[in-house]
Amino acid sequence: MKDVNQQIDLIRRGAVEVIQPAELEAKLKRALTEGRPLRVKAGFDPTAPDLHLGHTVLIHKLKHFQDLGHQVIFLIGDFTGMIGDPTGVSETRRALTKEQVLENAKTYQRQIFKILDPAKTLVEFNSRWMGEMTAEGLIQLAAHYRVARMMERDDFHKRYHEQKPISVHEFLYPLVQGYDSVALKADVELGGTDQKFNLLVGRELQRDYGQESQVVITMPLLEGTDGVKKMSKSVGNYIALEDKPGEMFGKVMSISDVLMYRYYELLTTEDVGHAKSLHPMEAKQTLAELIVARYHGTDAGKQARAEFQQKFQAKEFPDEPDKRVDLKPEDMSERDVVEGSSIKLAKLIAKTGLISSGSEARRLIIQGGIEVDGIKETNPDKLIAFELNQQRRLKIGKKKFAIAELRS
Repeated sequence: MKDVNQQIDLIRRGAVEVIQPAELEAKLKRALTEGRPLRVKAGFDPTAPDLHLGHTVLIHKLKHFQDLGHQVIFLIGDFTGMIGDPTGVSETRRALTKEQVLENAKTYQRQIFKILDPAKTLVEFNSRWMGEMTAEGLIQLAAHYRVARMMERDDFHKRYHEQKPISVHEFLYPLVQGYDSVALKADVELGGTDQKFNLLVGRELQRDYGQESQVVITMPLLEGTDGVKKMSKSVGNYIALEDKPGEMFGKVMSISDVLMYRYYELLTTEDVGHAKSLHPMEAKQTLAELIVARYHGTDAGKQARAEFQQKFQAKEFPDEPDKRVDLKPEDMSERDVVEGSSIKLAKLIAKTGLISSGSEARRLIIQGGIEVDGIKETNPDKLIAFELNQQRRLKIGKKKFAIAELRS
């Protein structure tokens, strides 16, 4: 193992919060002295059949701990998946069947080992202990937490005051997730910032059950390709781990420069400072190649890059386009977290004035007649991210070209 300070530097890379830093340092020192690796867990409910890059932020952090010599536990929440995580939702989630959850779990196990070392990863299912828990045990577990504390959660509080229903089983979710830490005797638990309440429940339950409280490390929620909203399949701004190499490469190339450096920090171990010293196009192609290589192999990464360069360089974009469009902040539909703004693609194309109407823009996009910075886009509602003074090259149909730029 590396010395404690070196470990902390890697562990804190990209992290939002460590609760508590002194406890983490003490645990790491003890691990070195006793030669006992820390038990580090992250839980994933298999509610969908495939993972995307947003999910891998936690998996990469598990990989950091694994590389430091600690025991990582990839916990598949097959039991909690049937409850449905109430975090961040305005209504009760539809519960999944056991068959759906187990089928999704199979794909998770296949995909995570593109990052983690299978020989050094403990895969657990929380049905192992929760499935055996009796009604009496569940009542005893529920007795460890107060309804008033549960109602402090923003989502429950909001739904209560909006008179939207909250099912009793939803109160069980944070308790079951917290009890997972008791069952696994976790030293550290990782989670997204939206999971902080649940992670802290784990700390409290461990104390109640006579264990040392786990350190909680929260990681940011990765923005999708639009640079605005959390990466999500439902929003359409996701990059799936099982996307084809060329498609994956193209999606990474479509993100903004600012978001690119965030991807470097959260999805790689590359030196972000070095990436910033490169020309943005070179840095982005390198990032895209790294990501494709991670999930499809080194040769696939190199091939995807070569094909992109060949395709991009073959594009004959004129020195002077048919139209230059100056976008203003008030034109943008979304403001954001990543120091930029976004506009829906159909609205952007309509603003060029090179097509007759908004409906014509939507039709052309759906038919595959629009390219943004050399990437074909087919979703008219996709949010195209702009940083201040950033230009986007638009190819409209076969013979029309425009450059759009966001100005202050």
